[in-house]
Amino acid sequence: MKIKEKLTFGLIVGTRGFFNAELARGGRKDLLNLLKKTGHNHVILPQDETPTGAVESLEDAQKVARLFNLHRNEIDGVIVSLPNFGDELGIVNALHMAKLDVPVLIQACDDDNDKVGVNERRDAFCGKLSVCNNLYQYNIPFTDTTWHTCKINSKVFVQDIDRFWRICRVVKGLTHARIGAIGARPAAFQTMRASEKLLQASGITVVPVDLSVILSAAEKMDDSTPSVKAKIDEIHAYGNIPGHIPKTNIIKQAKFTLSAEKWITENDIDAAAFQCWTSIQENYGCAACLTMSMLGDRLLPSACEVDICGVVSMYALALASGNAAALLDWNNNFGEDREKCVCTHCSNYPKSFVQNDIEISNLDILGVTLGPENCFGAIKGKVAAGPFTFFRISTDDTLGSIKSYLGEGEFTDDPYGMDGGIAVCQVKNLQTLMKVLCRNGFEHHVGMTRTHVANVLSEAVENYLGWEIYYHN
Repeated sequence: MKIKEKLTFGLIVGTRGFFNAELARGGRKDLLNLLKKTGHNHVILPQDETPTGAVESLEDAQKVARLFNLHRNEIDGVIVSLPNFGDELGIVNALHMAKLDVPVLIQACDDDNDKVGVNERRDAFCGKLSVCNNLYQYNIPFTDTTWHTCKINSKVFVQDIDRFWRICRVVKGLTHARIGAIGARPAAFQTMRASEKLLQASGITVVPVDLSVILSAAEKMDDSTPSVKAKIDEIHAYGNIPGHIPKTNIIKQAKFTLSAEKWITENDIDAAAFQCWTSIQENYGCAACLTMSMLGDRLLPSACEVDICGVVSMYALALASGNAAALLDWNNNFGEDREKCVCTHCSNYPKSFVQNDIEISNLDILGVTLGPENCFGAIKGKVAAGPFTFFRISTDDTLGSIKSYLGEGEFTDDPYGMDGGIAVCQVKNLQTLMKVLCRNGFEHHVGMTRTHVANVLSEAVENYLGWEIYYHN
């Protein structure tokens, strides 16, 4: 698992000489205590590096920039705290000179109505506007707190920190992502075309490999090796396999999974899109779904039909949530309920995404055409009720941009008599969303994760990555 649970923040505490420096010292102490409670790491100037332990001059800013540059490969984001008005030049120069190109959170402390005398007042309410004005002038994007001012030890700021570190994880993860393209895009799915050059401009590298490389490595494996036996045991523990499935088919699946995992590890891949049909069934004799499902459960998102943009979307969701993501089809209406629909796949849903017992069996539709003996490895189960976030990016070559849409909904308990992986979804104003998708040429695949994190992705995608976004809320 490569998705980090704990990040490292650069910390800047601002002050201004007209105000009581003890407020800055107290704010610095409170911020460090809060970071310690969250478990995240930090980089901050030692207390004795400046007269007040905070930043208020060009000289202070230079010290911060030098320190941050020493740790630039560690720092995932910067938190700026204003216990009093703060010096906007010290703060903006520190960020400008460090040039970390990471998300920045701006927090300012509340004044208390009974503490606004000359020695007690903060005026951070005003100072925050000055700092943000300078960041705007320097074209340094930043994230605001929920309230314009708040206490460092307040519940709302703790929530702001939780949202911010997830934003940082999305931005860092996507701008350094390595996406595997395992096999060629199926010719029948022209909708899955994607621009590697546009993705690379955002820091996303696509690493291709011919499917024959993976299949050849799988075929050369000895059935009796410990790694193959261990993977077979893992597959049996992962879901229920009907008795009519031949053992040879399970062995094929185990070896294909091991081969794919080896290539992913050797090439430092964060997420992968697979050529899931029909070459693997016709030339090797199994489905790719189970492999993708098991990888997804390890937070290595995997998409079918070599959907590069789809798996980037899944990876973004996994970074935002820390949970597995799935790739679904917007597939069926749900009777005449216009705010519900059915999302399906054959499927490659991670087991944790389904949250029910799963069956590992043969592909249904392709099994009829290609023969069930060549199609073992489909995950079958109904997605349990609960919240979800949906997200999809698409490369628009004509406009030279990356566009996306985002929103939240609920999986429902409604029964639906279809085979494969089934998710009955409820989204407010679903018909409007579908019109946006049709009008803007979005694909039928969509990434989903089992929690609400749209506010994290919206900030990361629009403010820091600069992608176009339609936020359906």
